[in-house]
Amino acid sequence: MMNRNTITRWLQILAVVLAVNPGFAQPEKSAAPDGARPTTKAEKELRAANDQFYAALNAMFTGDLAPMNAIWSHRDDVTNMGPFGGRLTGWEAVGAEFQKEAGMKFGGRVVCMELIVQAGKDMGYTVCVEQGENMSTDGKPVTVSHRATNVFRRENGQWKLVHHHTDLSPQLEKASGTETK
Repeated sequence: MMNRNTITRWLQILAVVLAVNPGFAQPEKSAAPDGARPTTKAEKELRAANDQFYAALNAMFTGDLAPMNAIWSHRDDVTNMGPFGGRLTGWEAVGAEFQKEAGMKFGGRVVCMELIVQAGKDMGYTVCVEQGENMSTDGKPVTVSHRATNVFRRENGQWKLVHHHTDLSPQLEKASGTETK
């Protein structure tokens, strides 16, 4: 569990990113169809990358790890704070956890609802509610609904996930027999 000093440091980092990257805070607008809110090219690309992440998450539930490996950055600074708590840092740890989860082939499906997208030139984030159904260790469906934040960075012209954070899930904890960290 993160302490107040760690949270304060993350908020300070976010403030610096917003201060030094004017493209992040003030994106250029492009034309939007039918009077909808104008969006940038970067925002459309980030929305597509977020969709790619949720497709990859659902593929992982069936044992297919390739899409998850494709959307994530493989650098040492990536982090994942999933519904069971704790924090994984670095691609080696994050990728190993995904490999473990893919091997379980629990099934289920999660979708991203109430999506908010904020994109700058090289960094962006999405906020949503993850809703769906996962399977317990004994094969029974477990309804899930979590708030989630995904942070992306542009690497070699592509948006890559560098951080994923969801609420803790008492439902999944109970269904899996694990203890939230």
